[in-house]
Amino acid sequence: MTSTPKTIPVSVLIPAKNEEQNLPACLESVARADEVFVVDSQSSDRSIEICEEYGANVVQFHFNGRWPKKKNWSLDNLAFRNEWVLIVDCDERITPELWDEIETAIQNPEYAGYFLNRRVFFLGKWIRHGGKYPDWNMRLFQHQKGRYENLNTEEIKNTGDNEVHEHVVVEGKVGYLKNDMLHEDFRDLFHWLERHNRYSNWEAKVYYNLLTGQGEGGTIGANLFGDAVQRKRFLKKIWVRLPFKPLLRFILFYFLRLGFLDGKAGYIYGRLLSQYEYQIGVKLYELSQCGGQLNVAQPTPSDTESVPTIETSGQRAKA
Repeated sequence: MTSTPKTIPVSVLIPAKNEEQNLPACLESVARADEVFVVDSQSSDRSIEICEEYGANVVQFHFNGRWPKKKNWSLDNLAFRNEWVLIVDCDERITPELWDEIETAIQNPEYAGYFLNRRVFFLGKWIRHGGKYPDWNMRLFQHQKGRYENLNTEEIKNTGDNEVHEHVVVEGKVGYLKNDMLHEDFRDLFHWLERHNRYSNWEAKVYYNLLTGQGEGGTIGANLFGDAVQRKRFLKKIWVRLPFKPLLRFILFYFLRLGFLDGKAGYIYGRLLSQYEYQIGVKLYELSQCGGQLNVAQPTPSDTESVPTIETSGQRAKA
């Protein structure tokens, strides 16, 4: 008979909406946590039923269209009974080895937070190359000392009610855990494309803010000599000014960062990232030149004079 591992004094926060396909594996993987909160956005599938089956606390979040979004709202409002919080997306899994490391890490008084590395799986393949690994994210921290940065993107429509790629700013020393968390979405490519269509709205606004020199107050900042995330932000400030970014992104991912070593899945992933970059560029143009709209003016009478009208059979009968 095997003994059940003791719970670890960590509160898990899972943002969710219509995630019935991913929630079982995710909730199974966080069973060692002392408590689990699923912050839901009025799911219409079996998400809530699944959460209740696993004993998770379900809280409904109603987005008001402004800041804060779901994760920061949760950090401000949920009554965590533990000092440490672990943020896990529905398509992510915490391995037993990582839980063992977390159990030890939270006992070290020197640190206020830890970066976790993610293994991204796509079409059944670990995307190990192309710059997708390592993929460091601040996910484990003392909840009173960490909040997500505000990149001033919340007014952009169709980005959702959850933080996209904002990072957590932690007050205090941070470290890095050795064991990986797994990112494995059990939905299909339709959902991947749908999600990245929303993400590209957010990215276009981030690009716009960088190009127009909006301040970095309240963010992690960009620093070539900082941590992994700050270095990435520094490089992004250069990236947004480069021409031919869709082509460059594929070359960078597939050739320079050896994405071809991940086979067919790596090639498809690289092509999709190139398409994603093109979407960002088009939406950036729409944002900067058309005020975020497809068209900015109503047609004038002269524009409509040459447009033929279609007469219906009823109109002909009246005549």
